Amino acid sequence: MSPELISILALVAIFVITGVFSVNMGALAFAAAFLVGTLAGGMSSDDILAGFPGEIFMVLVGVTYLFAIARANGTIDWLVYRSVQLVRGRLALVPWVMLAVSALLTAIGAVPPAAVAIIAPVAMGLAAKHGISPLLMSVMVVHGTMVGGFSPISVFGVIVNGVVDDSGLQGSPLFLFFASFVLNLVFAAVAFVLLGGRKTAEVPVTADAPGAARDETLLARVEMSWDKALTLLGIVTMVVLTLFLELDIGLVAITVAVVLGVISPQAHRDAVKNVTWPTVLLICGVLTYVSVLQELGTVDYVSQAVSGIGVPLLSAFLLCLIGAVVSAFASSTGLLGALIPLAVPLMAAGEVGIAGMVAGLAIASTVVDISPFSTSGAIMLANSREPERDSVFKGLALYGGAMVVIAPIIVWLTMIAPGIN
Repeated sequence: MSPELISILALVAIFVITGVFSVNMGALAFAAAFLVGTLAGGMSSDDILAGFPGEIFMVLVGVTYLFAIARANGTIDWLVYRSVQLVRGRLALVPWVMLAVSALLTAIGAVPPAAVAIIAPVAMGLAAKHGISPLLMSVMVVHGTMVGGFSPISVFGVIVNGVVDDSGLQGSPLFLFFASFVLNLVFAAVAFVLLGGRKTAEVPVTADAPGAARDETLLARVEMSWDKALTLLGIVTMVVLTLFLELDIGLVAITVAVVLGVISPQAHRDAVKNVTWPTVLLICGVLTYVSVLQELGTVDYVSQAVSGIGVPLLSAFLLCLIGAVVSAFASSTGLLGALIPLAVPLMAAGEVGIAGMVAGLAIASTVVDISPFSTSGAIMLANSREPERDSVFKGLALYGGAMVVIAPIIVWLTMIAPGIN
């Protein structure tokens, strides 16, 4: 059996084992990189570890460390509280506020599943308190993370743009961000109408935490303080330095986090424990395995097989469909780094537009995250009320299944077929 085929079977095994036994995909990917690289490819340990994505590791650790501080000192609570106040009693706007806050968090660097974990308890609590459909709220929050999910300084944006750059192609980070922003807003608007958002009654809305009494603890979480002001300043500083001075977001984020930790050591001493280490392990493991695939020639092998169909646009559509199907049952975070290299030969040969293909693959592989089998969908389901959980599960499964079919078709028609470069 050829090394290429062995590495493909190992990749399939990674997804299967992750789904059946809930083992971290990144850990499996590291093990597979070692075993496949050594036994099938004759690679040395140094060769395997050379593919470790050090820059992305810094982005993940730095950004999630900073947001762990923001969550611990109540900055995120303050942001959500003030955002909900803006609706001024218009209940139908609450899901849109949750979408906006989710988009803001991911746009400035939060990992989408982490943003969902932050927002989900508040969003689903508000849904229960004011009679808003929990399915509608779930869809709006997850689409919100994708509205901002591919900004140039977001984790997903850094991953995708990094893979494109490493492949020697000239991508378009701004088009990727714009395409995901617009398409997810459109999906959210359609879902809002179909899931009864327009029928939401106009009743007074309070900005208090859902179901909580207006006690001293709540007031302390939502009132502005010195720690919150400094954290907000730190986040703004990170955005400015990375966008306008083009400094590395991982190094900037961890520097800001360390400064905040030094200023308030007691308040932030446990923040490092809340870094999303499972996500760090997942992404770094998958990208390390992808480097082994590239070293073995597997990426070219698969790409040539797909391209061998003889119809480049059909090949492109099949890649988007594969991304949507796999991501609906696994982590899109890990999939992004593994899938885009498969389309590199198509893009390098000029058979499809680079910007359109990259955006199409990225969106098709992430818009299905609402599936209850994917991380973000599972988090929303877990935060729904017990009596509604079964109906929410069925709704998320139906909506996620629809996205698996609809998203690849739409991105193919709007981005890939027109040949957007």
